[in-house]
Amino acid sequence: MASSKLVPFRLPPLPTIGEIIKLYKLRAEKQLSQNFLLDMRLTDKIVRQAGNLRGTHVCEVGPGPGGITRSILNAGAADLLVVEKDNRFIPGLKLLSEAAPGKVRIIQGDILTYRLDRGFPKVLTKTWDDDPPDLHIIGNLPFNVSTPLIIKWLENMSNRSGPFVYGRTRLTLTFQKEVAERLTASTGSVQRSRLSIMAQYLCTVKSCFTIPGRAFIPKPEVDVGVVHFTPLVQPQIQQPFKLVEKVVRNVFQFRRKHCHKGVQMLFPEAERLEMTEAMMCKADVDPTLRPIQLSMSNFRALADAYSHLCSEHQGLLTYDFREELRLKHLNRRAGSVRTQQPVCQEEALEAAPNGLFEARERTGCS
Repeated sequence: MASSKLVPFRLPPLPTIGEIIKLYKLRAEKQLSQNFLLDMRLTDKIVRQAGNLRGTHVCEVGPGPGGITRSILNAGAADLLVVEKDNRFIPGLKLLSEAAPGKVRIIQGDILTYRLDRGFPKVLTKTWDDDPPDLHIIGNLPFNVSTPLIIKWLENMSNRSGPFVYGRTRLTLTFQKEVAERLTASTGSVQRSRLSIMAQYLCTVKSCFTIPGRAFIPKPEVDVGVVHFTPLVQPQIQQPFKLVEKVVRNVFQFRRKHCHKGVQMLFPEAERLEMTEAMMCKADVDPTLRPIQLSMSNFRALADAYSHLCSEHQGLLTYDFREELRLKHLNRRAGSVRTQQPVCQEEALEAAPNGLFEARERTGCS
């Protein structure tokens, strides 16, 4: 009978990441927010934040020249799926794949559209109430994709779709330091934001450590934070993602004003004050608190109150104050154009009881 004990795996001697960059003439593209991390001690440290990877399945996002990829393989991952958009990095990744036979699968594609729900065997799947599956997502994300990607994954998490069809898949990702601080900010922090609420109502969010910008090639203008996410068994707000996101986004659009200012924009102008008062009263939230002062329980109460009002008022959930403003502006412009255009002589005479001269003078007709 074969032993089930996992044999430790180490990559054979390979060119360094710096040598790979020179060999394939790779250059970080500024427009793609690319920054290379060459220090293997730091890539090992990032990978350790994911926990024990021995025998697990891993998806690495944007591996680039392969620094973190090497650390994941050395940590003992049994199956590594790398998703890389930039085809310049594929030859270097193939070199790694050949050095770790049967362990690396390379997908050239965009992580924002790639179907991760099809990327791993179904046998990995665990129930949501169970421990997280033996599946991890790890990535040194380009700054320009990090925020839209985490919002997409948070929505996937709430719907248990995408990488979360397998259960409570854990994430270990890098962000611009300011974004990392927003994701982990507590109530009352100046960094408290929409991202704070959206991440923390669905996950346990842990700030791991900060990497100084000088560690990257080329050096970014900011430092980088490593953040670990573990989905919660029960979200702290029991409402649909889109509803929660709408409430939170509106509250934080006036982050320096009292929270009721943002809540007002959830409602049509004609009923704005009345419905805002009803929502704040039902939620039992102090309307004079600033958005950063609102606790998770406050946001839960606001989302529940808004959901109740939406059930009573058809079309409220899809209402967008920006669209109402846009239509109001268009109507105002159309009215202004109509008043500036000459009217016909009969209409002018009807509107001018004092005679044709006054009508012509008012309409600008000669």
